[in-house]
Parts: sequence; C-alpha cells; structure tokens
Amino acid sequence: VVPKREAADFYAADVMDIIKGATPGRLAGYIHETIQGVGGAVMYPDGYLKMVYEMVREHGGLCIADEVQTGFGRTGTHYWGFETQGVTPDIVTMAKGIGNGFPLGAVVTTPEIMEAVSRKLFFNTFGGNPVASAIGRAVLRVIDDENLQAHSANVGTFLKTQLTKLKEKYEIIGDVRGRGLMVGIEFVKDRETKEPAKTETMELHEMLKNRGVLVGKGGLYGNVFRIKPPMCVTVEDMEYFVYHLEQAIRQLTGLSVTGL
Repeated sequence: VVPKREAADFYAADVMDIIKGATPGRLAGYIHETIQGVGGAVMYPDGYLKMVYEMVREHGGLCIADEVQTGFGRTGTHYWGFETQGVTPDIVTMAKGIGNGFPLGAVVTTPEIMEAVSRKLFFNTFGGNPVASAIGRAVLRVIDDENLQAHSANVGTFLKTQLTKLKEKYEIIGDVRGRGLMVGIEFVKDRETKEPAKTETMELHEMLKNRGVLVGKGGLYGNVFRIKPPMCVTVEDMEYFVYHLEQAIRQLTGLSVTGL
C-alpha cells in the first residue's frame, strides 16, 4: 500500500519508466481520462497529472485530456475534469455529455496545433453537421441555465454521504469514491486484502435490475458499480437508488429485505 502523500510520485515514476524503457525518448502524445471511467471511477492522487505533463512535454509530447465522461460539470467542483488536477492540456476530446444522447463529439486545441493539422489531409463525412452543432449549443445553454454543475455537486455529495453510511454497515463495500455525479462503489470479499467480490458484484447488479435500477459496472476485476446518472437526477432519485442497493446487499447476505 502506497501512502497517500507519496502516491503521486510513485505512480508518475511508472510513466517515466515507460518513457525510458518503451520509447526512443520522444513522444507523440499522452492521452488520459481525468477520472478513470471503465477502470472503476479511479481518481488520481493530487499532483499526479502535473508531474506527468512535465515529463511528457520534456520528451516532446502533447498532453491530451479525454473529457468524454468527466466534462461539462459532471464532477461538480469543476467544469472540466482536468481542472481538478490544475493542468492545461494541449488537446481536449469530448463527446456523450455534449450531445445529451445525440451522437456528437468535438475536439478543442490550440491555434498552433490546428495550423499543423491544416497542412495535412483531414476528412470527416459528418464533421460540422449543422443539426448536431445546434443540439450541442442547446445542451450547453441548458447546463448553464439550469446550473447543472452546482446541481451535480449537491446531489453527488448527498449520494456519497449516503453510500458512505452503507459502507459503515456492510463489509462488502470496500470503497466509495468519486466527484460529483461520477461515483464508484467497490465491492470486496475482505477489506484487509481487498480481494475483489466479482461474483457478488454480478449478483447485486442483477438484483438491482430486477428492482428497476440500472447501474454501470467496471473496474479491472468487474467489481465496481459506476454511478454516472443524467446530471438532472434528483436527491429523491438517489434516495431510491440507495434504498434498493441496501436491500439488494441485505438479500445477498441473507438478511431480511423489503420492497421486492
């Protein structure tokens, strides 16, 4: 176990090892999520990306932030996930949230990088689609007009508080983590060894589905619930989810349940 105060240095050293051992010393770029999504809502230690960005740029690479899941205020505290680490990428990729269900993606970068792109052949059949662009602009207005970033912070804080209470009651919950409305619940067989509760997570997943609650699942071992609901979700919605999650856990562990 790496002490929290040393975690950023420890993990950043891995990146340098890769640069030294698996590259000629020059990089094209480094692309990252700010909070790992499919990886299980894993958050980087404070200062990690600053260190990595310095390494990448020292070796000629561009820093690319994948904001497909963390962008547009979902983290609550910041509009963009990379802001939580105090870095400025050279390129930002975005999708999903920008279209609110409509198939839309976008890339933002510097004038210097785009000027280099203009010297090459680039072709996109649907690029600049006016309907998609209008939808994207409408979504951005709704995010601002309905103050969805602050809403994500408030509802996400409530959710994490309630999930932490469940963690105190049920040993199968090994960790609750995340920001805003991007939350992970990690299930373990043993909190000391952190052995993943893979089978139990699958069973809980099915139990919740039978109760009318759909959640994402991820993590390296498939033992993490990925909670990323629409940003308009309410406290009442989260109460509903937490109630049925607790009942599913009680059912799994042989305790009395209600509301089947």
